[in-house]
Amino acid sequence: MSLLLIVFFAAVALTVGYATYGKFIARLFGLDPDRPTPAVEMRDGVDYEPIPPKFLIGQHFSAIAAAGPIVGPILAGIMFGWAPALLWILLGSIFIGGVHDITALVASIRHKARSIAEVIREHMTRQSYLLFLSFVWIALVYIIVAFADVTAQSFVGQLTLEDGTVISGGGIATSSLLYLALPILMGLLMHKAKLPLGIATVIFLPLVGAAIWVGQKIPLNLPGVPGLTTLQIWDLLLLAYCCVASIVPLWALLQPRGHLGGYFLFTALAAAIIGILFSGRTVEYPAFLGWVSPSKQGGLSLFPILFITVACGACSGFHAIVASGTTSKQLSRETDALAVGYGSMLLEGMVAVTALTCVMMLPRTHDVFQGTPKPNFIYALGIGNFLQVLGINPAFGVCFGLMAFTTFVYDTLDVCTRLGRYVLQELTGWQGRWGRSITTLLTAGVPALFVTRTIVGPDGAPIPAWKIFWNLFGASNQLLAALTLLGVTVWLMRTGKSRWTWVVTAAPMLFMYTMSAWSLLLIVVPWLLSFGQGFRFDLVAFVALILFVLAALMLLEALRTFRQRPSRPEKETGGNSWRPYSPAPEADR
Repeated sequence: MSLLLIVFFAAVALTVGYATYGKFIARLFGLDPDRPTPAVEMRDGVDYEPIPPKFLIGQHFSAIAAAGPIVGPILAGIMFGWAPALLWILLGSIFIGGVHDITALVASIRHKARSIAEVIREHMTRQSYLLFLSFVWIALVYIIVAFADVTAQSFVGQLTLEDGTVISGGGIATSSLLYLALPILMGLLMHKAKLPLGIATVIFLPLVGAAIWVGQKIPLNLPGVPGLTTLQIWDLLLLAYCCVASIVPLWALLQPRGHLGGYFLFTALAAAIIGILFSGRTVEYPAFLGWVSPSKQGGLSLFPILFITVACGACSGFHAIVASGTTSKQLSRETDALAVGYGSMLLEGMVAVTALTCVMMLPRTHDVFQGTPKPNFIYALGIGNFLQVLGINPAFGVCFGLMAFTTFVYDTLDVCTRLGRYVLQELTGWQGRWGRSITTLLTAGVPALFVTRTIVGPDGAPIPAWKIFWNLFGASNQLLAALTLLGVTVWLMRTGKSRWTWVVTAAPMLFMYTMSAWSLLLIVVPWLLSFGQGFRFDLVAFVALILFVLAALMLLEALRTFRQRPSRPEKETGGNSWRPYSPAPEADR
């Protein structure tokens, strides 16, 4: 079967979904281009600043599309075959993920661009607000754990291509460090020397290419130290980067790195599309491997594991934090929410489809599927194959793919650490320099406890930390999406929209809540049953239990709220007394 045919079908399905269901959702909300948005009404040139949708889409998309829509679909495709993963990516993006994103964005702009947490506090209870913030912080911690470790995997070991070329992990590490140095220099030149963005882009983009090329010439291979492997050392260094990146001013690192990283994102997507169009590749991996994954992949059931493994490729609670945290403060017209919120999620679905093709084009007996699969290498190998159509050397193409993957993760790591700091500061009230430092160390320090643990499987072989925590990350991220939809559902019902709310937001919320809670119970129940039978403390199961309890308590708060009368008619005002959610300290701006 032609790879092009399947990708074409996926593109058509997502386009039709946008033109039909997406516009249907927009009509239900009554999006009005003439109704002033918070970005217009509260414009201050710092946090609230309306920008054209063509620029906001790129900014929002680069913020939400990180490694999740790459790692998740690849793992799900390997475990169950590409067909279930593809169907869930398409159906999930159109009917759940896209709905989640646009409703979170609209809820925010209808409440003066406040966060979803603030919307929940207004329409539910303060207890719900605190439960939600606690859940958000734990979810952010697990995003950092999973993505830091899967990135560190790129910096160790090596990948041998079919022509015998060896791609060194140490070389990728060198390229990665050079890549981080470039935006720092770029930010200094733009901020201090007033170098225009266009000129800076022309100068530094070619240097990024040079960094990819030179990395393999001077690989950085760190030695292990007593008690820590080389992989764990890289994990700790990445967490140290998170600490620094989440505290320094935005202009010094995040903004220029995000600008350069956006080119990686779109170039990688374009490379995949060009490769699929002109390479003539066919599908070789099996479409369906059964309702239970093969034993070497864990022997896990398709329900519910598929739905939390694909994660961001179909739905992501992290998107709500971005949509209601920064995007809503820059939306110039209400009608732009369709393209920015719903459209960006479908575009991320397309990224997930292209990542899945990296599995589909390979036979099941390929070397990359032996042992514990490394999704970063599988993705890079696919991108390298696609770039050969343009005459690009396979080794450079694979290095580009690995660097692109690493770049996507950097976006997630530093944003999650910064957001985790904001949430802890909100929960504890710790402000100022010391408050900022302590909350940052806690947000990045807790993941250090997980990545430095040595975990072995039944055969005594070490298991990567990201492999252990991916299901927990996926479950917490998907459950965060369910809780966001829960908050939106309560808001809509309390403002007189219950006629269509049950179908549009409540049904997706119940599905995601069920799949996520089910997957958490698969972790928790065996641990609880081990009491009295050689019981030992399991940190992963303990955290899964905490997440389950927080989600259950919030659901009870919602049920209690449902019994109350609607708070106001159709028009939402958001109230007059409110404080912005987790405002960025002056040093961040």
